[in-house]
Amino acid sequence: MPARMEWPELVLALVVILAGAELFTNGVEWIGEGFGLSEGAVGSVLAAVGTALPETILPLIAILSGRAAGEEIGIGAILGAPFMLTTLAMFVIAVAVFIFARRNGRSLELEGDRGVLRQDLGYFLVMYALAVAAGLIDIKALDWVLAAVLMVGYVLYVRRHFKTPGEVQLEEEAESEIKPLYVWTVFRRFRRDLGKWSRRSPTWPSFVQVTVALLLIIGGARLFVHAVSIIAVRLGVSQLVFALLLAPVATELPEKFNSVLWVRRRKDTLALGNMTGAMVFQSSFPVTVGLLLTPWHLAHEALVAAVIALAAGSVLYLTIRLRHRFTAPLLLLQGGFYAAYVIYVLKW
Repeated sequence: MPARMEWPELVLALVVILAGAELFTNGVEWIGEGFGLSEGAVGSVLAAVGTALPETILPLIAILSGRAAGEEIGIGAILGAPFMLTTLAMFVIAVAVFIFARRNGRSLELEGDRGVLRQDLGYFLVMYALAVAAGLIDIKALDWVLAAVLMVGYVLYVRRHFKTPGEVQLEEEAESEIKPLYVWTVFRRFRRDLGKWSRRSPTWPSFVQVTVALLLIIGGARLFVHAVSIIAVRLGVSQLVFALLLAPVATELPEKFNSVLWVRRRKDTLALGNMTGAMVFQSSFPVTVGLLLTPWHLAHEALVAAVIALAAGSVLYLTIRLRHRFTAPLLLLQGGFYAAYVIYVLKW
């Protein structure tokens, strides 16, 4: 393949992954509705898991691809999600708050439910710290034990999540946020007699859409691994770092876009909860893939990225713990962690 074709392939891979993530999230939310789950479960847990799914599938495909660079790309993609969520994603939220404060007079303070945010950030810090510690200790049996601990921890987190008083606010903010099923719109182009999509519609179209979405994400992940493995070598950049910085551009975009929309509508608990809920997911499922399928040895750029994510997450946790709220100026400073890592990589 000519060199000039590798970048279009990479862009196509990111677009396909992004489209698959959007279709999957929309489909799994309607599956949740079909089974009678609460608005809070659909809007916060399923939305966070749905938009975070590519960060699990992408490294899994990379690691299982058989390529020599697969492990590096996989570990980079695993570390990239929590790194971006705690740094650049918060910076994007801050910029959105500043813009909407000037346009419609919204406050620079984000009125998210502190109980929900404190719980999410606390779980993230504990589980991710354990994952980083495992990356410094070369004992494979410990990795297997920790993988089980992370899975149990996430189940306990979800269970406790629905017992938190802030869940009431999440349910109120999540109401009516789900878009109509996309595949149903396509069906109606061929069947004019089909009615508009609603909560009383059959569930099978939701499963069809989720299946298509999974195929798109898997196909996009394979394209991504192929393109990154070639481009990183040509640029003389570590494949791990290239994947770490680039993979979340597509895989984290749904969280950032949805949260920006919710910030504009002053639904701060939903906007921030979607971010912090994804952090908890990223510190469990994708990390488990790394623990079980790779040597999971963190050093140099990988270790620095993990430590920065922990430091940035600690700032968020201490802020909500001590000041009980976030402000746009504070979240703006989170971007400094991201910039510091980029400078470190360039000088390294």
